Amino acid sequence: MSSHSVGPVRVRFPPSPTGFLHVGGARTAIYNDLLRHHHGGSFVLRIEDTDRQRSDQAMTRQILSALQWLGIQHDEGPFLQSDNVEKHRQAAMRLLDEGKAYHCFHGQEEVEAMRTAALSRGENFQYRTYFREPASDEVSRRIAAGEAYAIRFRMPKEAVSFHDVVRGDVSFPAEGLDDFIILRSDGTPTYHLSVVCDDIEHRVSHIFRGEDHVSNTPKHIPLFEALGAPVPVFGHLPMIMGPNKKRLSKRTGAASVEEFRDQGILPQALYNYLALLGWSPGDDREVMSRQEMVDAISIDRLVTSSAVFDYDKLAWMNAQYMSGEPLEQILHHAKPFLAAQGLSEVEPQRLAAVVDLYRQRAHNLKELAQFIEPFFQEQLTYDPELCKKFLKDPAIPGLVDSLAERYGALDTFDIESTEAALRQLATEQEIKPGVLIHPTRMALTASKAGPPLFDVVAAMGQAESQRHLHHFANYLRQAQDVAEVANP
Repeated sequence: MSSHSVGPVRVRFPPSPTGFLHVGGARTAIYNDLLRHHHGGSFVLRIEDTDRQRSDQAMTRQILSALQWLGIQHDEGPFLQSDNVEKHRQAAMRLLDEGKAYHCFHGQEEVEAMRTAALSRGENFQYRTYFREPASDEVSRRIAAGEAYAIRFRMPKEAVSFHDVVRGDVSFPAEGLDDFIILRSDGTPTYHLSVVCDDIEHRVSHIFRGEDHVSNTPKHIPLFEALGAPVPVFGHLPMIMGPNKKRLSKRTGAASVEEFRDQGILPQALYNYLALLGWSPGDDREVMSRQEMVDAISIDRLVTSSAVFDYDKLAWMNAQYMSGEPLEQILHHAKPFLAAQGLSEVEPQRLAAVVDLYRQRAHNLKELAQFIEPFFQEQLTYDPELCKKFLKDPAIPGLVDSLAERYGALDTFDIESTEAALRQLATEQEIKPGVLIHPTRMALTASKAGPPLFDVVAAMGQAESQRHLHHFANYLRQAQDVAEVANP
């Protein structure tokens, strides 16, 4: 499937609400999203909830929320597979009436026992070889007697081959295929029948899914054909591996989309990173806008080898977005993290200035909220170890107080005026500016490092800068007095 060979496409993403949306599913959704935009098609969202015992409505809401957070918008749906169960049953009965399926009176235990016995003899087990199909009069008699039965699909007796637009030509030999159940004895359709029926109803033209579904395809293709529907184009995506080169799972560090969100990863960064986890635009670009990815996406450039999830690379990608996204986007996504630090009610203009100052230094939103907390605290707590240098100089508290007074007297409080005031005070006191710069940074941030000092002072604001400087001067005096008493 090249960028120029396909017209409008109809893709689908059918998550099962039996767990959170993990990165593998999210990447599949992303490729479907990009390809439908690239080719001017439609994205159908279907919730495959027919596993009643494991499906959870709360999980459905979580999946929809995760997709929305990532910015993946569906054109149609979400459809619930369970709403179509009766249509699936009717399809099974139609296949039965047309001789493309047949009654199966053998229970699962009986079939498994025969399979085990055959394998123990080194034989290839096929249901249709070891169990005969009952004649019509026998079927009528056994049904009349109240015997339970399933409906089994009659598979073709030749190989099933197809062209996978990701993996190339794929063929499954006839001896590896077998008739399979499409309607259970309790009347519920199986996954294979349900998914094909729904794909037909939703007019799906292209199916992109994980390579763990490759083995399902030789069952699905004959079902499409038996139901008289066009066979979609298939593309099976390589698996995502953990850093240990094993399949990504909970044990090997897999995380749900929401876990990354809760760690402070931006949705655009996760979308961008996952899009490049198995696909390359063909040049050196890594940080790409959504539109750039839409323009560049091509199945021709999807790799067939498994991709390794690199948490450090995701952190790097997120840092690029932290510094490059519009400030209002950062503020929007930072809201829950700011709330966790008690910063929900702070003055918006000051908040925006401080966020803008620190977002280039933070790797994620959680870190950003922690970085800026000192700007909105009444008083800071200082680490005596970090302040050791200042405690040795009895002149520092007075200098810090003097700077606070100079700052309070400024008519304009910005980067230029605050720097000029500090340097003027240093000149008058015949000291190097650094003698004032370092304790000022400690006074305002309780840290030895950070953004340029006068950016910090301006973002802190006039009243707050004065308050922190006076508080730090008092802290130093008290600590020096205690030290003098202890060491007269």
